[in-house]
Amino acid sequence: MRVTGDQALVKKINKSLILHTIRKEAPLSRARVSEMTGLNKATVSNLVAELCQEQLVLEVGPGESSGGRKPVMLHFGSMAGVVIGMELRVKQLTAMLCDLGGRVLYESDSPLEQHKPAAVLAQMKKMIAELSEQAPPTPYGLVGIGVGVPGMVDENGVVLFAPNLGWEGVDLYSELQSEFSVPVVIDNEANAGAQGELNFGAARDTRHLLYVSAGSGIGSGIIIDGQLYKGARGYAGETGHMTIEFAGLPCSCGSRGCWELYASEKTYDNPGLPLPARTTPELVAHAVLGQQEAIDHFAKLGEYLGIGVTNLVNSFNPEVIVIGGPLSEASDWLAEPLRRTVAGRTLPYHKRKLEISFSTLGSRATMTGAAFAAAMHFLGSVRVSL
Repeated sequence: MRVTGDQALVKKINKSLILHTIRKEAPLSRARVSEMTGLNKATVSNLVAELCQEQLVLEVGPGESSGGRKPVMLHFGSMAGVVIGMELRVKQLTAMLCDLGGRVLYESDSPLEQHKPAAVLAQMKKMIAELSEQAPPTPYGLVGIGVGVPGMVDENGVVLFAPNLGWEGVDLYSELQSEFSVPVVIDNEANAGAQGELNFGAARDTRHLLYVSAGSGIGSGIIIDGQLYKGARGYAGETGHMTIEFAGLPCSCGSRGCWELYASEKTYDNPGLPLPARTTPELVAHAVLGQQEAIDHFAKLGEYLGIGVTNLVNSFNPEVIVIGGPLSEASDWLAEPLRRTVAGRTLPYHKRKLEISFSTLGSRATMTGAAFAAAMHFLGSVRVSL
């Protein structure tokens, strides 16, 4: 297939390239932008002028002189607008209001008492409206909403299947779009978490990343050559339903022996376990005090996490594995058994230079990634693939 573009498309691509170069690398002079993008100085000057007029780029003071006149430095106009990033969890709804650069302005959370779509949507709309009212004055106002969901989401923002919520075929996109009249981005929560860590967290500038979100379930965000991989139909990353026990426990997805039944917060629901608490924050508090049952349970979770991570490493050969989600709060007790299991089971060439780390964004990873996706929808990122 031949791909052609008129002058307007070329200009749009160049303008996007300049904007995102400044967004990621500021402060920069026009001359430095020209060097980094390969665009000539006249093109950079003209397009920067447009971006300044749109308040997406700001001129902020002089830079260091290399012998002549001091250059005017360019910054990204992160306060040109605001976005909301939200995560729908099984037991909780969390959201934050951010500027376009990912800086958190306000946060909100509330327990999720039931999973009926109408009730959850009402709670989501209320939280979004309350955060919107907290937004400071900006040139563009609220420009987008991003939501991470624990389930399979199609390209139209429909939640096809979220077994831990009991959802099937819920058109989350249309409900939020019609209510707030701003662009809405709906994605799997692990995909959003991967974007958060890739752009703001433990995996910045990584080309091949696996982000494992471990909480009430397990999902994975897969970054291949710097791009989010979604598979043929957009459903890649449902690794929590990878079978690790052939005749194991029955799962809500309809299968048996799924990874998340042994390595997530689902294990807390086992009434036979002598646990002092049934939530991760409470168990962490007990582990800090040396409570042995809590420590032993986290060690077992770490081993089972390591078994699943081994399968992912052998399959995808990533540079970095980031463990995120609510269970990352227990990293002090999960890390050693997880790494030991991976070291003992992974193919030798696959584990060379492999880095396993825990999220630096913690429970904010999905919200941060969802907010980032909403911001990118507004700012635009034009690419041409041949």
